[in-house]
Amino acid sequence: MLLHPTYFPNIAHYVAILSAKDLVFEVCDNYQKQTYRNRCDIYGANGKLTLTIPVSYTQKNRQRCKDVTISTSVNWQVQHLKSLDSAYRMSPFYEFYIDAIRPLFQTEFKYLLDINLKCFEILSECLEINTPFIISKTYAPSENEANDFRHLVNAKKNTPIHFEKYTQVFTEKHGFLSNLSMLDLLFNEGPNAANYLQKQVNFL
Repeated sequence: MLLHPTYFPNIAHYVAILSAKDLVFEVCDNYQKQTYRNRCDIYGANGKLTLTIPVSYTQKNRQRCKDVTISTSVNWQVQHLKSLDSAYRMSPFYEFYIDAIRPLFQTEFKYLLDINLKCFEILSECLEINTPFIISKTYAPSENEANDFRHLVNAKKNTPIHFEKYTQVFTEKHGFLSNLSMLDLLFNEGPNAANYLQKQVNFL
């Protein structure tokens, strides 16, 4: 299965990952803006909130995803951690998982790929799943479209995926928001998150 590594992957990515026998992270494609490569969506007090990692990139100087570096002009890690605390401190399992996640915001990363792979590692440990993966060495069109889920990286082009509802902190204010970052599912569902993901396979 082909997937792009993303910043705290959304639920669709993990539904795909759980159904994968062999996982390949695509890192040799040209970097594109406005995708989940450097952003994730969480549920804040005012509705959907996008957290974005600033990167050093221009359209004139195309780079492969694996070569894109993180900009140091903004202290984004402090901002993102504060946003997570504000959004989820009242969720049932925030205190249970945040200690495993907090070090990511206290570590300096040069490359976007490194932090995305670390997000995958942390989430997989929290979910207690072990999906082995390899990193692509060259970019090539998929020969098997059934196993090509690279389109899930597109933040705006995809048709919304309406997964089954689960209880979210601000549901009474704004209703259920589907396909947010896995952090939303983890903080709200805890150990039941993996079971929830397995039930969503037919939604992709």
